[in-house]
Amino acid sequence: MKVLYFAWVRQRIGVGHEAVTPPPEVLTISALVDWLRTRGPGYAEAFADTRAIRCAVNQEYVEPDHPVASGDEVAFFPPVTGG
Repeated sequence: MKVLYFAWVRQRIGVGHEAVTPPPEVLTISALVDWLRTRGPGYAEAFADTRAIRCAVNQEYVEPDHPVASGDEVAFFPPVTGG
């Protein structure tokens, strides 16, 4: 699974993207976030308030209960505002 991080999420984690292999029980975005939090203090800080993060799977906006699979591209980013 390829995971992309943008804006302050990337800054807190320290990388813009990475390939990860979550455990088999990680089947949703929510479970992925829970697992990512365990990977270190930067991850825990980035995902402390999930209400401040949006997610896309394979370039489509999704909700936390959306399923994820090993070949997916998952992106995490702050809410986008326009002007």
